[in-house]
Amino acid sequence: MAYTNFHPKDNFSCKLYTGNGSNNNSITGVGFKSDFTWIKARANTYDHMIFDSIRGTNVFRYGIRSNINGAQDTGGNSDLLTLDSDGFTLGTGGYVNNTVPFVSWNWRGGTTSGITAGSQTITPSAYSINAAAGFGVYKWSRSGASTTDFFSHGLGTTPTIAIQKRLDGAQDWYVNYTVVDGSNDYMNLNKVDDYQNDSTTVATSTNYYPKSPETGDYVTYLFSSRPGHIKCGSYLGNGETTYGSFITTGFKPNFLLVKGHSVNDNWSIFDGKREGYNTVNEVMYPDLTNVESNGLPVSFHANGFKWNTGAAMVNGSGQTFVYIAIASESLVSLNNIPATAY
Repeated sequence: MAYTNFHPKDNFSCKLYTGNGSNNNSITGVGFKSDFTWIKARANTYDHMIFDSIRGTNVFRYGIRSNINGAQDTGGNSDLLTLDSDGFTLGTGGYVNNTVPFVSWNWRGGTTSGITAGSQTITPSAYSINAAAGFGVYKWSRSGASTTDFFSHGLGTTPTIAIQKRLDGAQDWYVNYTVVDGSNDYMNLNKVDDYQNDSTTVATSTNYYPKSPETGDYVTYLFSSRPGHIKCGSYLGNGETTYGSFITTGFKPNFLLVKGHSVNDNWSIFDGKREGYNTVNEVMYPDLTNVESNGLPVSFHANGFKWNTGAAMVNGSGQTFVYIAIASESLVSLNNIPATAY
């Protein structure tokens, strides 16, 4: 047995809070300075708000909304002001700081310079990456469409799921992935549609080839599986409730994003913090403004997650589903050696 030198809580955090409506509301307890923060009101039909450390000014961070295809908010923003060493500071914007309960999901980046560019045809104007945690955020621009342009991502392993949004104009969110059969497919984060094939070149351990059918400015969030911390994958639903599908991740999840690859239905987010987890985990829908609900029971176990429903949205019989799971507790170290409990 070997002790793990990597703690998931130092790289991903689900933080619950209640807004107060006041300017400069400091939310602490995240555990690190976040480079990607996603906020949603739990009991109110507000938009999902997404922020990161590479977009914005010294006064506020620019927000984008996962449930619509609109451009980022760049003017007069009073939502998230700063990303801080142990959390974030909010303005008076009601979507993140009304006097109601919120959930925030937070990812740590870190490296902001030094990636070996090589022969890349796209040069990100800013980035923050955490290779050990399999996560990176990149801001970049392109003039014209291409399936072979790329940037060097610096993760050291091949990213298998990417979430991308155009910033300077209306365009659907793209979620590109190779976790079903190794080829590129995509779905839209703001829609219920099932998958489409994508002719963009498949990512490698050094290069990422973003999908961008239009000239514009973009942000891309890359995810790469890392033992004991993050698993990007797919599974086959069985339609069962009592004996629902069990998906092995190698850790106890703290965050789960799921969508049917071949199913016209909503995206779903679950986490290990909101009331009701195991076996009636509260669900949020990234493509909707709906309040959280408990209609899709799932259990988080020490080495994966199990569906306690045969619902078509997450466990339809014979259907393929795509997911990102992030750990709360790890069973293995980064070199795949089982880790002693901590």
